[in-house]
Amino acid sequence: MKGSTHRRCYCRDPKTSRPLGKNCPKLSSRKHGSYSIRQELPPREDGARRSFSRAGYETLKSAQADLDHIRALLGLAESDDVENLARLADMLEQVGDEKAPLPDIEATRRRLSHGLDLTSRLTVGEWLDMWLAGKKGRQSAISRDESNIRVHLKPRIGHLRLDRLRVIHLTEMFDAIAEGNVEIAEGNAARRKAVEDLALIPWKGRDHRARRKAMKAAIAEMDPYRRIVGAATRQRVRSTLRAALNAAIAQQLITFNPAAHVDLETGRRPKALVWTEERVLHWKRTGEKSSPVMVWTPEHTGLFLDHIAEDRLYALFHLIAFRGLRRGEACGQRWTDTHLDAGLITVAKQLVVNGWEVYEDDPKTDAGARTIALDSDTVHALRSHRAQQDEDRVEWESAWVETGRVFTHENGELLHPANVTRRFIELYEEIGLPPIRLHDLRHGAATLAHAAGADLKDIQEMLGHSSITITADTYTSLLPEADLAIAEAAARLVPRARSAAQAAPAEDAAITDGDVASVPDRADPSAAIPEADGTSAHAPLTQTAPDQGSGAE
Repeated sequence: MKGSTHRRCYCRDPKTSRPLGKNCPKLSSRKHGSYSIRQELPPREDGARRSFSRAGYETLKSAQADLDHIRALLGLAESDDVENLARLADMLEQVGDEKAPLPDIEATRRRLSHGLDLTSRLTVGEWLDMWLAGKKGRQSAISRDESNIRVHLKPRIGHLRLDRLRVIHLTEMFDAIAEGNVEIAEGNAARRKAVEDLALIPWKGRDHRARRKAMKAAIAEMDPYRRIVGAATRQRVRSTLRAALNAAIAQQLITFNPAAHVDLETGRRPKALVWTEERVLHWKRTGEKSSPVMVWTPEHTGLFLDHIAEDRLYALFHLIAFRGLRRGEACGQRWTDTHLDAGLITVAKQLVVNGWEVYEDDPKTDAGARTIALDSDTVHALRSHRAQQDEDRVEWESAWVETGRVFTHENGELLHPANVTRRFIELYEEIGLPPIRLHDLRHGAATLAHAAGADLKDIQEMLGHSSITITADTYTSLLPEADLAIAEAAARLVPRARSAAQAAPAEDAAITDGDVASVPDRADPSAAIPEADGTSAHAPLTQTAPDQGSGAE
């Protein structure tokens, strides 16, 4: 296709006012006029001719460089590739009309090879939609990415051009999210206060009814309760963006991933705490939990299981409480993977909730597919549950839904995991137990196993963790009784002439009698150093306690 450069000016004939063009006598001077380019483009679909023209170049060299650039862009498509030639021509025609800079050759090559629109600038939001549409993997992970994109990423950075996204943009986004938490907290507090004030207004009386109506209208105008976007959530938002930008790098749309260079606060896993008597009293007085993750004591778990012994889901809660299955794993457990004679179950499937829809999936991690040993009480609970299920199958006859699941509705249909959680809360609230999540029964199973002597590797395998670090950091809160036993055992490792419990009364008696000289000198280092033969400098290790009435040491 033809193309050319030429020099022209805008001088006009003083008589006719027509442009002189190439006939201007001043063009003999190199400083007069400017250079222009013209490149013929592939014709339109109807055969009409079109071209790219641009003027205003100060030198022939700069004009020739742009003409070569245009020819290189047209050369990205083969001569017989009619479709891509037309796309390139449309792009250059639009660039010429808008007097925009010529597109980068390599960027255009990538967009052309991936079928992207050449006449528009790809934004972050457009790329996130394209990436999400082609994403493969677990539905739960895809849903989480979709939520992060819809709620956080597209509203804040979706309008930015993908190739112009910088670290500063992401830093400003996460700072804005953190600042928004203050507004969310204030809004939640205002709504909570209004609801509390409404509860204090009496129901009876015309004035009271008017006040209640006005208060309800005010509450309706307030923002609904919203969740704070914590550090862990911000980490997940960045993870979604980083994965999407890595995919853009792989497709050569960009060369740098700014999400990999943003500093964020680490989302620490909350430590599990046991519902000790002191923490229960604090909760009853204030309604506050000491940690987001709370674990029942063995006494609490025993009270709960005794209370629900006749409930249809008793065996399910028993299994979670002692063997630590996840909620979805328990709801998805199949009889074909349950071997009661051998005292084993194999965790091979789970039920996952996406919105309200429930679907079957593989365990959360590769380590989640595991075989777990069952204690005799759990085996007995499962046998009783299977007997009840067999009776239900006979009673429902042809209406029975055969799912093969261990835990089902009375007609055999799958349990919805959210309804299992709701039932769990109803049951423990009936007897006033301190609140925990259903998942915290799993934490309790880890705590019980640890207190019973299982090491971290055993607990990791029981819970199906991919890393022993997760087990150590989150699930192994020692029971107070186990802590006490360890403390006592550690104290007994140090040889002493007498125990502190024996020494305290003797010292008190000595001080009371005024016999200061009978009190051991605590500043004397030799008083606490045993001799080489294993005895103290003051008394043998086997010395019995002195007679309490003697006042002697």
